[in-house]
Formats: sequence, C-alpha cells, structure tokens
Amino acid sequence: MEGDGACRYLQRLAALHTYLVQTAAGSDRYELRRSAEAGHHLLWDAAGLLQTRDTRSASDGLIARERLMLQLAHQVAQILKRTAEDGTTAANPARVPERPAGPYPSGARPTTYPAPRHAPDLSLLKGTLIMPQPEPSQTVRSLDVYLLFAHEPYYPAAAQEINTTVVAAASLLHPRVRQPDGARIHDRLVRGRRPGEIVPLSTLTHELDGGARWPEIGDWETVTDDLLQLIRDHDCDALSLGLPDIARALVCAGPHSEVRVVDPTTGRHRAYGPADRIEVLVQVGKQLAWAEAGSPLWPGDGLLPPINSADVS
Repeated sequence: MEGDGACRYLQRLAALHTYLVQTAAGSDRYELRRSAEAGHHLLWDAAGLLQTRDTRSASDGLIARERLMLQLAHQVAQILKRTAEDGTTAANPARVPERPAGPYPSGARPTTYPAPRHAPDLSLLKGTLIMPQPEPSQTVRSLDVYLLFAHEPYYPAAAQEINTTVVAAASLLHPRVRQPDGARIHDRLVRGRRPGEIVPLSTLTHELDGGARWPEIGDWETVTDDLLQLIRDHDCDALSLGLPDIARALVCAGPHSEVRVVDPTTGRHRAYGPADRIEVLVQVGKQLAWAEAGSPLWPGDGLLPPINSADVS
C-alpha cells in the first residue's frame, strides 16, 4: 500500500483482524475460526479498494468494511463472554475497540442509525452474521436462494434491535422446523428463482393469491418462529438485520404494493413503491455478500430431503 491515508486505514483494519486471529488461534471453536476467515476476506477486500481507488472515492465502501470488521470483533467478544460464563475454556483476548480506532478516510461522512422518522435512507441497514458451530455432515444447498422474513424485534445486545432475518432456503428443511410445512414452503420458495435471490416472505404471500392459498402450503407463522428459535440456539446461520421502519414495511408489503408515509410536522405525504422495495433488497444483498465473505450461510445439519430433488445442487 502507498500513501499515508491508505496505510493508516489498513493498519486499523489489520489491528482488528489481529484480534480475530489471536482469538481463533487460542480456540478450536468453529465460529471463532470463521470470524477470522471473514475478517481475512474483508481485509483483502479493503486492500483491493485502496489499491485501485483513493480513500475519498472509496470512503463509503471502506466505512462499510470497517463496520463489518467491528461487528465481527464484537461478536467474538460476546462468544467469549458466554463461554466464560459457561465455565468452559477460552482465549483471553485484548479489549475490543468500541469504535473505529482512528479517523475515517478522507472525504468520508459516516452515516448514523436510525433512519429519519419520515424519509428513511434505504442504504442504512444494520447487519450481524450469527455464526454457530455446525457438526461435520453433508448439508443440502438449495440453489443459494434465501428467505427474508420480518418478526417481532428482539435485542441480543444493548441498543441492537433485530427485526428482520435472512436464512438459507435449506434451513426450512431442518427437522426442528415444523414439517412438512417447512419442506412445502421450501419447495415454493426455490421454484423458478435465480441463484442468490433473496425472496421476502411477503413475495410468497403475493404469489399465493394474497395469502389465500397459504393453508395449502403450511403454517408460515409457526415455521418462522421455529427458524428464529433455531437461530437463537445457534443451530443454523442467519443474517440478522435491524431495518429502518419504512424499509421493513416495504419488505413486509407485496412486490407491487405501496407504502404511504405522512410527515407529522408538515402533513406532507410521501409514497414508497416497488422501486424502493427493490433498493432495500439490493442493500440487503450487499450485507449478505459481506457477511458470507466467501462462505455461504450454513443451513443447519440433519436436513430433510427436499420435496423436489431437482432443486438441490
């Protein structure tokens, strides 16, 4: 790397990554090793940006990568805290930074959460990758299609709201998910999709005659509740998001629906439509790509066979 700004920035990321590597080196836990691997990808990704662009033009991408690296570090700290509380052995890492260890790159203007009350910035999606420890086994992958669903918020950490979740489609085949409902929803979810497509639950509702045909498929409420419990028990991977209100409303609405918002201070109306919903899904896709960092979401172990084996690769 060349240039003071680029070198200082990469040094900050390298310091965070060193914490991840040292923690993984002192443990045989899968999730700690995977955090180090994800940090490795982020570090090289940032280096690639700094090689081809100056810090000003690449500032948004650099900030996003630093935030993800910080999220990995905080997640590792939480894993170590839980391990210590359980009385099991763990590495004794250095203190995790509470914020970036130096100024942002030149030209950067760090964005803040949450989004404004009446006009959300659809690019501000908070993402956390939940990375449990799988047992070695043969897992089913369903064309890398993903299910996105909103749910009642929960708070795994202070000031961190999780209200929307993305899982690999194959997680619907987990034996702890209500069956055969999960397998039927999986079959409907992957049918005719593009590899890598993120499909909101509301899209399935739209395709099922506005929900009138859900009884033919299964109990989606119980299935999504089971998926959430699976995630919280660390039995599958998930991208857990705290979406701003309007972004969340858009993914809960159908693909052709409109969300109307009134500014209480001015009485003005604003409508958000299909294009805004697509933009939200694009941003979620970016978060998913960063979170996976070359390793796809683990759907869990002991999965049931899909209804249509042609959907599995």
